[in-house]
Amino acid sequence: MITIYGLRNCDVCRKAMKWLAAEGIEATMHDFRKDGLDELLLAQWLDICDWEILLNRRGTTWRKLGDQQKVDMDRSKAESLILVNPSLLKRPVIPLGNKIAVGFKEAEQKAVRQFAFNKA
Repeated sequence: MITIYGLRNCDVCRKAMKWLAAEGIEATMHDFRKDGLDELLLAQWLDICDWEILLNRRGTTWRKLGDQQKVDMDRSKAESLILVNPSLLKRPVIPLGNKIAVGFKEAEQKAVRQFAFNKA
């Protein structure tokens, strides 16, 4: 079973869940707002994936941050901001063994399909 990390009301997360169901891949949704974001899990993701890929600088949450919060961004600062505002993560985040897929474009769909069916 695959876990999709994101927000239930996120269009891309809903699209991912529908796509997974259509592909016959069992998945559950972990909603950051409802279920929280584990500090150790975020640290693992940041070890696997560059913080600049995980940090969503195009969303409403980012735009609402003050200029002081946005300057001199680095991994540590991004991690702290994401823990306080999990909606700053690009969505969905999908763990795939020792990798993660961030977002849900064609490349991520291919990686998810390959992971799901190679595990079976």
